[in-house]
Amino acid sequence: MGAAKPRILAQGEATTASRQALSPVRVLTVLVLALTGVAAFGLAPDTALETIPTRTIVRALPVPAALDVDAADPTFWREERVQRGDTIGSLLARAGVDDSVAMVYLRTNADARPLYQLRPGRPVRVAIDDDGNLLALRFLTGTGELLTIARDGAGFAAATSPPAVEARLTLRAGEIRSSLFGAADEVGLPDAITMALADIFAGDIDFYHDLRAGDRFTVVYETRYVDGDPVGTGRVLAAEFVNRDRTFRAFLRRGADGGEAYYTEDGQTLRKAFLRSPVEFSRISSGFTQARFHPILQTWRAHRGIDFAAPTGTPVRAAGDGIVTFAGSQGGYGNVVMVKHAGTYSTVYAHLSRFAGPARVGTRVRQGETVGYVGQTGWATGPHLHYEFRIADEARDPLTIALPNAVPIAPEERAAFMAAIAPYVAELAVAHAVPGARVAASD
Repeated sequence: MGAAKPRILAQGEATTASRQALSPVRVLTVLVLALTGVAAFGLAPDTALETIPTRTIVRALPVPAALDVDAADPTFWREERVQRGDTIGSLLARAGVDDSVAMVYLRTNADARPLYQLRPGRPVRVAIDDDGNLLALRFLTGTGELLTIARDGAGFAAATSPPAVEARLTLRAGEIRSSLFGAADEVGLPDAITMALADIFAGDIDFYHDLRAGDRFTVVYETRYVDGDPVGTGRVLAAEFVNRDRTFRAFLRRGADGGEAYYTEDGQTLRKAFLRSPVEFSRISSGFTQARFHPILQTWRAHRGIDFAAPTGTPVRAAGDGIVTFAGSQGGYGNVVMVKHAGTYSTVYAHLSRFAGPARVGTRVRQGETVGYVGQTGWATGPHLHYEFRIADEARDPLTIALPNAVPIAPEERAAFMAAIAPYVAELAVAHAVPGARVAASD
């Protein structure tokens, strides 16, 4: 019988009086459960329960601006969540709507049709008068647009618009026990953020071979909200990864040209000039070697690249910034893209099933941009990417060679950078306040 996985929650609580006494300070209490299995069943009589240790973390927050009630919208909005089996009629009746004219409009007007996408859990907000007549309705459609239906004289009018999105900071921290995704799932880290975390540290950590049980990560990222409901994730703003007792940190910085990149606290770029792997989370099926038995030619010969096994159609990323010098079919390579980079560097991406839009001769590509998709063209016995990293046209092992770094932050800009990342340094420190704990706290 498997034991339930313990979860550690961090939640700030305060009474009205204590909020007044502590303002503008918020007290965050982190509850730490022992990192052993805890069965989710009843306890025998007279069982002694250990006291759960707590740690109080005091964090200074700015005082929120006072709301000008006179200028605020006096309309009272009520929210209802879609339940299984709901119809528009049952949902609005539960919200207190008693308006036959509104129901006719909602059931017959094509502009209101997105409202029929009633997925359980999705919120619908309504404003009604004292008699139950519908004044307005708001609903976030499946395409991400905000549908607004409002009373217009004797009838109703519907309009869709991009919703007002609020970005909030979210902090997650976890410990590797079996895999990165397993640890991420345990603390509720979205897959998109997990992938971004691996991409940020890809130049320093080989996520195929270097991960060990006990490695830890902390990440501060944006969660997007519409009308108080989470609708997706945004950028990773700061992250820390402890791998084999080595600590790596990254902070997002927007440059003067609008481009964004990650840097260490002292202004050094985390971005290497080249990615270790052009395929995310694949498996190395054949390494760089001077002697390999070729499965098609049936002879021993050097293998001057790395083969990444992945399903057909998996995106292949440019390992670095450069210009496409070849995109087409070439003998045993099959469909292949070749990219020339700064200096004497070049890369090769072979056996592609098809090319991506940027894969045209003379086109400039950015690091991480998709240039093609994994396939089985040319001399290939199964779907995989054959990747070569060349220096002065000589193939080198991309997994072992020291990769050059990109340009660090200019000395005259580092003071401003340090000031900008100071709040995120403090956020990462929250996870360190309770050593060994798995934290899942939203700010």
